[in-house]
Amino acid sequence: MAGSKSRQFGTIRRLPSGRYQARYRGPDGRMRSGDQTFVRKSDAGRWLTLKEAEIKQGDWLAPELSAIRFRDYAATWLRDRVLKARTHELYEGLLRNHLLPTFGDVSLGKIDEAAVRRWRKDRLLAGREAARPFGAITVAKAYRLLHAIFETAVDDRLIRSQTTGPPLS
Repeated sequence: MAGSKSRQFGTIRRLPSGRYQARYRGPDGRMRSGDQTFVRKSDAGRWLTLKEAEIKQGDWLAPELSAIRFRDYAATWLRDRVLKARTHELYEGLLRNHLLPTFGDVSLGKIDEAAVRRWRKDRLLAGREAARPFGAITVAKAYRLLHAIFETAVDDRLIRSQTTGPPLS
């Protein structure tokens, strides 16, 4: 058929809503739907092209891996470290008092740089107003711990480095 195009990667279907859904087979063999739908079929096609490139370049991550809660990953991270007793206590305290109240029930993939900036600012400002203030050094230690946990999550291929929460500075 002249002018007919057939997709080599993935499928696109029109939903009853009129929007388009893109689906593809991941490297793990599972059929996966995109995390969004599209107004135009061409937008769904572009999304599939990017997903295919991601897979071919070895950058694909199973979406469900980034859904692990920060609390669960941080507990595993701490358990897997060989630390001196004092350092372990420090990290437990930083997690309990500073990181888990804000990020504990949030999935790793949902914690972005803006959320970390807000957390950092709120901790520093709350420290000035609280009866027992958070010192800048304590907030910096908690931030460094958060950053280390996210760096390991990137290394473990649970999240991408450009979408992780803690900024480098």
